[in-house]
Amino acid sequence: MTRYLMGDGTVVDTENATQTWEEGTHWDGRHYISLATGTAGHHQTLFRSRKGRYFLEHSSSWQSTPPTAEWVCHHAAIFWLVANDHEIPEDLLELAESISE
Repeated sequence: MTRYLMGDGTVVDTENATQTWEEGTHWDGRHYISLATGTAGHHQTLFRSRKGRYFLEHSSSWQSTPPTAEWVCHHAAIFWLVANDHEIPEDLLELAESISE
């Protein structure tokens, strides 16, 4: 469980999320590389809050870098899900159809 104070003053708790998606990775022969960040040391996890808003948690393999979180719009959530090889959740399907060809 991690709590974050968001830029708009809202407090989110990852434990209360209704859904969580881990970043996709690929093996480069030496490290697992994040599909979300393109690096081995920086990571992202997407969450849907219990009120239906999406937020990204940014974390790092480096001990001196604390995790952070930010709200993302539905478009950004769709792009993140597609880039990380996840299915689009039902609440975003209609919007996903309008932005893909």
